[in-house]
Amino acid sequence: MRTDRNKQKILAFVAALLALPSAAFAAGGETHVERANNDIHNQASLQRGARNFVNHCLACHSAKYVRYNRMAADIGLTEQQLTENLLWSGESPHSTMVNGLQAADSKTWFGVAPPDLSLIARSKGPDYVYTFLKSFYADPARGTGVNNLALPGTAMPHVLWELQGTQEAVWEGRTDAQGNVQKHFKEFKLAAPGKLKPEEYDAFVRDTVNFLAYIGEPVQARRQSLGYAVIAFLVFFTLLAYALKKEYWKDVK
Repeated sequence: MRTDRNKQKILAFVAALLALPSAAFAAGGETHVERANNDIHNQASLQRGARNFVNHCLACHSAKYVRYNRMAADIGLTEQQLTENLLWSGESPHSTMVNGLQAADSKTWFGVAPPDLSLIARSKGPDYVYTFLKSFYADPARGTGVNNLALPGTAMPHVLWELQGTQEAVWEGRTDAQGNVQKHFKEFKLAAPGKLKPEEYDAFVRDTVNFLAYIGEPVQARRQSLGYAVIAFLVFFTLLAYALKKEYWKDVK
């Protein structure tokens, strides 16, 4: 009887763990997830993502756990390329990616200090960040003029609106069991086009998220490649041990 209760507790715990990602996302807003399909092994994408981050994110957000020179070496940039393309304010290649925005100013403008993005993709997941950057929609009731489906009431303005354009959220009403009409998200409709076509904006966001996924764990690519080597060694060692066992026991009846 006690064993059965323990099994039930274990199954309940596993089910709760599996439900955490979807539950956490649903708590932020409508359950609307788009796959980032990012690839941290794609250096060209990481380089474009680094450019996007410096040009569009670093004005407000920091990545204070990342050093420019380490980042450049990891994504295949020389120090000269780093200096010419990513260091706009005279920072040292050895400095960390910290913005120049004062905390008091950021609270005055946004009501809250913009978070550091060093670990955002690792804590929230690349899919969430990708969905968030694609889920801004026009909302005249908000001070910034926009809202976000993934994080309703966000203080962040849509800084990429010139690239994406302005989109509107289309809602539909559904009647629940009690007869109440609930508003649910149906789709986005592009109201005013931006500088990029929709597929180009998707690629832009994907590269940016890919870079954020990299800085969340810079050793991730090395860890994965090392894992393949370890698994290959274990398979080889298992075969060798099995052959040795057969040799030792071949004369035993």
